Amino acid sequence: MSSAPLLTELEAFLGHLRSERQLSPRTLEAYRRDLDSLCRFLAKRQVSDWNAVDSALLRLYIASRHQAGLSGRSLQRELSAVRSLYRYLLRERRCRHNPALDLRPPKSPRKLPRTLDADLAAQLLDTGEEEDWLTIRDHAMLELFYSSGLRLSELASLDMGRLDIDTGEVRVIGKGNKTRVLPVGRMARQALRSWFKVRPVVADTNQPVFVGMQGRRLTPRAIQLRVRRYGVEHIGQHLYPHMLRHSFASHLLESSGDLRAVQELLGHTDISTTQVYTHLNFQHLAEVYDSAHPRARRKSEG
Repeated sequence: MSSAPLLTELEAFLGHLRSERQLSPRTLEAYRRDLDSLCRFLAKRQVSDWNAVDSALLRLYIASRHQAGLSGRSLQRELSAVRSLYRYLLRERRCRHNPALDLRPPKSPRKLPRTLDADLAAQLLDTGEEEDWLTIRDHAMLELFYSSGLRLSELASLDMGRLDIDTGEVRVIGKGNKTRVLPVGRMARQALRSWFKVRPVVADTNQPVFVGMQGRRLTPRAIQLRVRRYGVEHIGQHLYPHMLRHSFASHLLESSGDLRAVQELLGHTDISTTQVYTHLNFQHLAEVYDSAHPRARRKSEG
């Protein structure tokens, strides 16, 4: 059976997206790719009418795509395209139902964040005396990232008025414009004091904490590049700001076991976001168990 009727309705839908919603060519191509795949699936089953598609058939399609290796995120995108198509068909009175309305894709395994172990973090930050102002500044940035678990945007936007070295506190504005007050550890305070001794004159009235040679606030991209370079130079691997935030959370949870406190420090609205660090700790404990427990170790061969 020909898929021509399906494709005719699909072309009308894409025309609607192009003219009325003015989507970009790239987005339109993504819609076409996702819906073409569904059209081919339906044609093989001799379905040539969008009205003949029910939730059971769509569920079978999603299962086949999952079996072919598509991730939960990709399947969610495909289902979103199908829902949009059916909303259009319903609006145009070319269809009587939306079979994708209550369908959910299978969840992908959650990707665990990358962290530094405590020894590598110490190797990164215990660099001895620095004389170059650039290294002093970068060291202070890394110490603050690791000490207080800041996001990149929070460190880049940090002004002097929100940092109190004497009391060891920093006030940051995080996601959703929410303010939280965080402790600043002894080593970070020491690194910041060293930085303030060599920090260039800053013309900006907001007085950003971290600036370049001309006294202008460092952009998030500039901070990313400096952190990456610092990691290569001191521990021989690429480093990014969020790895330091992840390391802060993982090491704090490992030592304290207080998930709620780590949630507050990170500024997570939902504790389920913070719970990913419990998986990291379990993974570490499992590795220790496998290598140390007499009933877990593999017998040496030979």
